Amino acid sequence: MLIVSRKAGEQVMIGDDVVVTVVEVSGQTVRLGIEAPRSLPVYRAELWASVRDENRAAAASADDAPPLPEDA
Repeated sequence: MLIVSRKAGEQVMIGDDVVVTVVEVSGQTVRLGIEAPRSLPVYRAELWASVRDENRAAAASADDAPPLPEDA
């Protein structure tokens, strides 16, 4: 893990096309702005974990489903 110190208005580059900007620092809260290509999904970690778990559950459920008829 890379750890850097940034002040409000400063940026971090990730690769050639992702820019993370520190928008505001207030107490224990840091607001970040993220510029990334639309093809690159950007999620909060807790949301990503929830989506991943739901996808796994759906895939497991689909594996247990009876097969569709040949002409469907």
